Amino acid sequence: MNDVQNQTDKRNIDIQKVGVKDVEIPLVIQRKLKNGKTDTQRVYARAKMSVSLMRQYKGTHMSRFIEILNDYRKENLVGVDIKKMLQDIKERLNAENAYVKFDFKYFIKKTAPKSGLEALMCYDCYFEGTLNKDDYKFYLGAKVPVTTLCPCSKEISDYGAHNQRAIVKVKVSYPEDCHIWLEDLIKTIEESGSSEVYSLLKREDEKAVTERAYENPKFVEDVLRDIVLKLDNNEIINFFEVEIEAKESIHNHNAWAYQKKEK
Repeated sequence: MNDVQNQTDKRNIDIQKVGVKDVEIPLVIQRKLKNGKTDTQRVYARAKMSVSLMRQYKGTHMSRFIEILNDYRKENLVGVDIKKMLQDIKERLNAENAYVKFDFKYFIKKTAPKSGLEALMCYDCYFEGTLNKDDYKFYLGAKVPVTTLCPCSKEISDYGAHNQRAIVKVKVSYPEDCHIWLEDLIKTIEESGSSEVYSLLKREDEKAVTERAYENPKFVEDVLRDIVLKLDNNEIINFFEVEIEAKESIHNHNAWAYQKKEK
């Protein structure tokens, strides 16, 4: 049959990214256990895949992205070897550059601070990879909720202080011969807030959490700077991006801060 995608296009425009998105796929993720051992977690993910398209070609072959995903799924390798997948995408679609991103929900068991009750906490995370010619980069991302308590409100109030749920988004990159666990990245973020957020709290836990936040007031600027310092001091990380948004409880707007650095 006639291959329309390989027909010549005369508009003389290279396309930077063209591909498929929101492809539903199971993802196999290595996880770090508390006893120092490792395990795997299978999660539901949405894939976004693309290649660059040279100006002479009318289109790319969309079905080949799905074929590659299916091949990796059969071997339980989806999400395990991002670089190899990008190399396969480039080769099978005859492209100079390739891109993949897997968005997924990751579950970590958290223990309440006083009752000791355990429950799963869900985090929005992603793996992202780019292969531009032979330059490979991998990114690990997480979106983590924390509590912030306003230092100004605590200072000026006779009693109490307003607090809010803040959402912290962190994206890091590091060499392919190194590794950063999602558990460690999420913990770094959680420890930088006024308090962590939990999925299960009894009354004694709620008391401990609110008192912890009151004793540890932070602006969004404080949270951002604490995270930046930790990421900057991590010798493995060569790039990071941090964004925090506090869902204000007494204002009709949100507080926001952002920082990016390539080391």
